[in-house]
Formats: sequence, structure tokens, C-alpha cells
Amino acid sequence: MNYERPPIDQYFLKIASVVAERSTCLRHRVGAVAVKDKHILSTGYNGAPAGLKDCLELGCLRANIKSGTQQETCRGVHAEQNAIIQASLHGTSLEGSTVYCTHTPCILCAKMLVNAKIKRFVSSGEYADRAFLELFFDAGIEFQMLMDMGWLANIPDSVHSERVS
Repeated sequence: MNYERPPIDQYFLKIASVVAERSTCLRHRVGAVAVKDKHILSTGYNGAPAGLKDCLELGCLRANIKSGTQQETCRGVHAEQNAIIQASLHGTSLEGSTVYCTHTPCILCAKMLVNAKIKRFVSSGEYADRAFLELFFDAGIEFQMLMDMGWLANIPDSVHSERVS
């Protein structure tokens, strides 16, 4: 049997891709996993605030808005935000952690991640907002984009592409 264990970054990005399957966003399924010392601290996916109607039920408010702009129009909470919120609700600090996310962060999520004192952000897909790069650099957050996507072969394409409604 020829089996090779995936490296640790790919392993946690794969988990983030599975978390993304819970998304209720009609445009992007995004998943995030916060990890420290190879231990999952929290997870998050994008969707409406808990207990409220989501885009699957109500439709997308941003259907005609360019991706990466006018984020305040969206009813959803981003995956990174939900990972931070879940950690907070359970009394878990993300300080010094690595966040694995299926997409790079918007500037709003990047600011929250800086304040959560993460040390590293690893992604396998890009979001339209690139403003996070300078912020991460200034804050000393290591950013890594995994370009070798071969390990994603068994993950549904819908996780890394826009949904067609």
C-alpha cells in the first residue's frame, strides 16, 4: 500500500475545507480552523448570525455587488470572525495560533485576527480583497499561500468556487 500522510498545513486546510461545507453563503463557502500546537482551538464558517434566517432561505443581498467590496451589505458573518467568536464563547485564547482558511481574509477579518494575536495565517484560495497583506506584514503575522493544490483532489470543487444559484 502506497500511502503518504499529508503535511500538517495541508491536513488542517483540508479540515477547513470540510468546515466550509456548513456555509450558508450563496457566493463563497469559506471555512476557518484555528490551531495551536497541532490542536484545534475553534472552527468557523460563513453564514448568518446564529438563529437568524440565512441566504439559503432569503437569497443573497449581494447578488449584484462585486466580490470584496461593500461587505457591510452582507448579512453573513465571515468564517474567520466565527472562529474568533467561537473561541471567545468557550474561553479559548487564539494568541499565538495559526488560522487555516479556505480563502484569504478581507481587511475587516484581518484586523480582528491581528487583535486576536494570531501568529500565522495559511490559505489555499484567494478572496478579492488583498488589503490584508500590508496589515499582516505590519503586525508580524506570517502569511502562507499553499499553491500545490493536488492534495485537494478529494474535496468537492464547490468549496473553492462560487456557487451557482
